[in-house]
Amino acid sequence: MSPKKTKNVKETNATAVPKDVRALERTSFEISLLLRDHEFSSTEEVRRYIENLLSSGQPFSFEKRTPLEKAQSLMYDAFEAQGEERIKLAHEALTICPDCADAYVLLAEETAQTLQEAASLYEQGVKAGERALGKQMFEEEAGHFWSIIATRPYMRARAGLAQCLWMMGERAKAIEHFEDLLRLDSADHLGLRHALIHCLIEEGRDQEAINLLDRYPEDKSATWAYSHALLRYRQSKEKRETEQSLRQAFDTNPYVPFYLLGLWELPDELPTTISRGDENEAIIYAVESWRSWEKTPGALEWLARTLMQRIQ
Repeated sequence: MSPKKTKNVKETNATAVPKDVRALERTSFEISLLLRDHEFSSTEEVRRYIENLLSSGQPFSFEKRTPLEKAQSLMYDAFEAQGEERIKLAHEALTICPDCADAYVLLAEETAQTLQEAASLYEQGVKAGERALGKQMFEEEAGHFWSIIATRPYMRARAGLAQCLWMMGERAKAIEHFEDLLRLDSADHLGLRHALIHCLIEEGRDQEAINLLDRYPEDKSATWAYSHALLRYRQSKEKRETEQSLRQAFDTNPYVPFYLLGLWELPDELPTTISRGDENEAIIYAVESWRSWEKTPGALEWLARTLMQRIQ
């Protein structure tokens, strides 16, 4: 049984335009320009330097010296803009510097008519990012890429490419991209482990999925809790520890079973924001994971029995 859909969606403000959070990176970008000519021995030394600048009352100079710096600055304007202006600024950024990965990312999001077109633009962004960063960056900074502001456009482009490849059926390639992005940014600031866990489970790569769960034990999301329960069921069926993992998942988000089992209908439009333990989180998880539950013999029936025991 597949989750149902309905038009009974909670009303939202149709005129509200969600802010592009990438625009918030501008401050970090400008600080990186401010600090680029200095060598610091510690984070504390950086902090003292910035505090002294602030207390001096002198104007800051965020000089964009290279074509890439000028193009990236324009992309922050694009992220703040709306409609056709976003596309126009992205094209201008590429005119200034063809190595501006974020320009390809925005064009993939705003102009691509097919998955293939989007994948092509994301791939161009990945190559642009590789040129801009250079091999040394990948060799020396692997593990904490996201802490370096210059790496973020590349990571966004590669994450977008991975998503497109998955939807196009090139699943092994998609998984390879997700895994390497986690190698580059082990703290996973983009939350790509959630996409990867769904990919691994759907492809039946259970041991890899278990290893991924073990790498992020602090994750308290519904995705982590219910993925853990499903994998336990695949391994041990209805043993005591399996039942316990499902009950823990219920405690993490009690709404998930109702959507997975089709007892509550899914909205026509997926939520754009979620909070831990809320219905929106449950909706997103149900949409992304239902196929894996359905493909696991007896899993949905086990979920239904455990839910009935819980609510009786």
